[in-house]
Amino acid sequence: MDTVLSINLIVTNPKVRGGRPCIAGTTIEVSTIALAKIVHMQSPDEIAVSYGLSLAQVYSALAYYYDHKAEIDEQIAAQDAIAEAFREKRVGSRHSPLFG
Repeated sequence: MDTVLSINLIVTNPKVRGGRPCIAGTTIEVSTIALAKIVHMQSPDEIAVSYGLSLAQVYSALAYYYDHKAEIDEQIAAQDAIAEAFREKRVGSRHSPLFG
C-alpha cells in the first residue's frame, strides 16, 4: 500500500491576502511566484533569490499553481481588472493628467 507524503508549504488564511494561497510563513502569494516564472521568465533559482525563498518553497508554489491553474488564473485576472480600474480612475496618482 502506498503512503502519500506531503510537503505542506502552501497555506491559506482568510485574514491574509484575502485567503489567496501563500507560501507558509510568508505573505508571498502563489500567483506572484507563477507570474515571476511565466510572465517575467525568471528561473526558480532567480525567484528564490529575489524573494528570499528556498527552492523547495518556489517549486511548491509552482506545483500548487499548476495543480490549481484555472482558479489562480481567475484570481490573477480579477486583480488585473481591479488594477486597471484604479489606473483609469488615477487612484494613487499624485499627478493630474497631462491632457484631458
